[in-house]
Amino acid sequence: MLGQRLVKYTPAGFQVVATDISPDHQFIEKNKYRSCDLTDRDALIALIDEVQPNKIINAAAYTNVDGAEKERDLCWLVNVIAMENLVFAARRVRASIYHISTDYVFDGTKGPYKETDTPSPLGFYGQSKLAAEQVLKGSPLNFTIARTMVLYGVSENNRPDFVGWMIKKLRRGDAVHIVTDQIGNTTFSDDLARALWELVRTQYHGVVNVAGREIVSRYDFALKIAEIFDLDASLIKPITSSALKQRAPRPLKSGLIVDKAINTLGLELSDVEEGLRKYKALVQG
Repeated sequence: MLGQRLVKYTPAGFQVVATDISPDHQFIEKNKYRSCDLTDRDALIALIDEVQPNKIINAAAYTNVDGAEKERDLCWLVNVIAMENLVFAARRVRASIYHISTDYVFDGTKGPYKETDTPSPLGFYGQSKLAAEQVLKGSPLNFTIARTMVLYGVSENNRPDFVGWMIKKLRRGDAVHIVTDQIGNTTFSDDLARALWELVRTQYHGVVNVAGREIVSRYDFALKIAEIFDLDASLIKPITSSALKQRAPRPLKSGLIVDKAINTLGLELSDVEEGLRKYKALVQG
């Protein structure tokens, strides 16, 4: 989802080579795409040596929070070993790395969080994302870690995002149970992609929270989706996280403070309604 939008919003003056594990990508021009498995160090070195990039944006991740608890080796491979490989390959060409991280590096007891707050992840997914951050921080490279959360947006040939899933369910008249006790920012993928390019353009290095500028519960977010898309909000039923009995623990009182992104770096980030109206304009063409 994010990778496609990064390609779409490539600024003038930049040449991009996108990569994914798929052998081809029908939504990206062939001359802008190379297939590569980031967990294969030799393959990644070959790609980096061929392209000779001076900047690398790492939007790849294993993001199945519950799946990470039972597929720990795969999660670690994609989130941590791939980062080690990226650092190793990037050092050969002295490229800087821009990496996407998550609020799941925090335990969600004292949110919202600043960039300088001490991480304390609850589940294995969060642990792997924190480990990836530590790999990058321990490298000699120039790097940027952009923490985000609850990412939604349009993409082709991809699993539905939360907003798309909600719209489909409500249009069918299906009741949905949404948690009231998980709090955080909702982030429109186009905003994140544009913000990341601005960080690249200005060569900002360090840790920065890049997420929507409003913090709400998932339940209130769902209600706003129903409002913006003229759907039946009575189908949205409140539930608590404990009632769902999910495999992985979630940071509940989370959220990311984005003052640095907005006030210091000048990034443009939407609140809930603005993001959803931008999303609606895209899907309705």
